[in-house]
Amino acid sequence: MRQPGTKTIAVNRKARHDYFVQETYEAGIELFGTEVKSLRQGQVNLKDSWCDIQNGELFIKQMHISPYEKGNIFNKDPIRPRKLLMHKREILKLYGMLKQEGLTLVPLSLYFKNSRVKVELGLCKGKKLYDKRDDIAKRDAKRTIDRAMKERIR
Repeated sequence: MRQPGTKTIAVNRKARHDYFVQETYEAGIELFGTEVKSLRQGQVNLKDSWCDIQNGELFIKQMHISPYEKGNIFNKDPIRPRKLLMHKREILKLYGMLKQEGLTLVPLSLYFKNSRVKVELGLCKGKKLYDKRDDIAKRDAKRTIDRAMKERIR
């Protein structure tokens, strides 16, 4: 589902393993110049990051963007909270869903869209251990079926 003008920077694979993704949203992110340069080099980690709503504003927390090597005094704290840019009504809708249904807002991927950095957010519900095992078993079964079909075609 790659669109023209988009370039993936990072994907949070752990999120799809740990959560059921119910809905996805796209948000802009407020960054400084050296952080964007660091993103262009691919120096970002989304693994432990999560989103929170404070005072009607959406923030991403624990997203690690490594300091830019040539940025000297202009570099910011690598894991500082960063503001996400969404419409007010979307944020209020997300806030209601997060509080009532016990869901979590997790960043799924980070990408450039026409020279702007965007974050794909997932409205997620946590998986239990048996759900994770079931997913692994399904993936292994699919892999063996694909191998068997490939062997049969030869």
